[in-house]
Amino acid sequence: MTPLRLLCFLLFAFAASAAEPAAPKPNILFILADDLGWGDVGFHGSEIKTPHIDKLAAAGARLEQFYVQPVCSPTRAAFMTGRYPIRHGLHIGVVRPWARYGLPLDERTLPQALKEAGYATAITGKWHLGHFEPAYLPTHRGFDHQYGHYNGALDYNTHERDGGFDWHRDDKVNRDEGYSTHLLAREASRLIAEHDASRPLFLYVPFNAVHSPHQVPERYMEPYANLKGNRRTYAGMLAAMDEAIGQIVGALDTKGLRKNTLIFFCSDNGGPSPGVVTSNGPLRAGKATLYEGGVRVPAVAVWDGKIKAGSVVDAALHMVDWYPTLLKLAGVSLAQKNPLDGRDAWPAITQGAATPHEDILHNITATGGAVRMGDWKLIVNGNAADGDGEGDGSAVAAGKKAAKRAAKAAATGSLVELFNIRSDPYEKTNLAAQQPEKTKELRARLDAYAKAAVPSKQAPAPAGYKAPAVWGEQ
Repeated sequence: MTPLRLLCFLLFAFAASAAEPAAPKPNILFILADDLGWGDVGFHGSEIKTPHIDKLAAAGARLEQFYVQPVCSPTRAAFMTGRYPIRHGLHIGVVRPWARYGLPLDERTLPQALKEAGYATAITGKWHLGHFEPAYLPTHRGFDHQYGHYNGALDYNTHERDGGFDWHRDDKVNRDEGYSTHLLAREASRLIAEHDASRPLFLYVPFNAVHSPHQVPERYMEPYANLKGNRRTYAGMLAAMDEAIGQIVGALDTKGLRKNTLIFFCSDNGGPSPGVVTSNGPLRAGKATLYEGGVRVPAVAVWDGKIKAGSVVDAALHMVDWYPTLLKLAGVSLAQKNPLDGRDAWPAITQGAATPHEDILHNITATGGAVRMGDWKLIVNGNAADGDGEGDGSAVAAGKKAAKRAAKAAATGSLVELFNIRSDPYEKTNLAAQQPEKTKELRARLDAYAKAAVPSKQAPAPAGYKAPAVWGEQ
């Protein structure tokens, strides 16, 4: 090729590439349920009807080995930063109402990073990552708009926690009345309807449903007369949340945003009181433990034309993976001072690739922890997760419960369990004695994580603790 022809070819190629518009950045709708059991969604065979969640599952991919933390705040910290909560000191327990700490301010949060790419950012729902100073509130952590509450275990009707009012708009007290699930759906739908479509949208909707207290309008329980006690109320709460999800997704359709929106849905931890209130299906144990019932949750990813409808992802993934995955999809640099634990999950979700992890840390506790490497999972004191959920209504008692359980585990010695999750997903056969070398290998991984963990920030309620009139204004 002559120099003149080469020059013409290069100029033509440059002009063609310049004329081709860049792919639009995807909108992101991230929906988080609270305390939803693995077995309580229709696509896992639940007796509770979840048609809107099931519709999402049919339209996208079911992530059947998707992991979170054993309890609430740690999962949210992992999502916001792409880093395991051992890096934040938030790995044990949750951020209690009286806590004088939150997600450390030196963390680059997901909404802060997405704003670098021009995203509008909003949260409608539960924050649970600190509210004792303004710097820890959502509008100071990257969200343009906030609506909802700061604490866990919120009363769905009065919007109070321990007698303190906890409902806010843009981090100022808000007196909207109504059932919280309905209010969050209304606000999220409004934001979508009024969104300037020339900008990409990151909308984070962390419901307080289906966490206790168990409250729901009577009409949602009527189809479940065969269920008893809190199980029946829980079924109604889930039905109300499923309806709300349908409304929010419907708002995307009405606005014409659905085609370029990545939708993700999961729970923040496994269901508590499995077999009584919630169902984790055949998974072992539940919330606040390190067994699969505590850390594996129902999860669905949908993006029309990008994620194959009706697909199943068996790769082991973790909540920390969404941070780098979303930033890469948005074209945002992953360069930052705090190294990531998350990995790009997109090849696994869209191409059937294997897990991007060498290992996945389930947690480090005061008396043990759990780690998965390949098909193998090591658990040390799996029932001593030091992470009780909230909801007993007593702030002081809740603060003492985790410490009591940790002391009991320490007194009885370490229970070491090794499972092959591929062949024994329900953790029935402890292979630690038969596989001493594998046990030693995983124990070394767990010990390395324990050595790297920063001290837990968890603390009991101070003497004379009393809730303020409004949370976030104390």
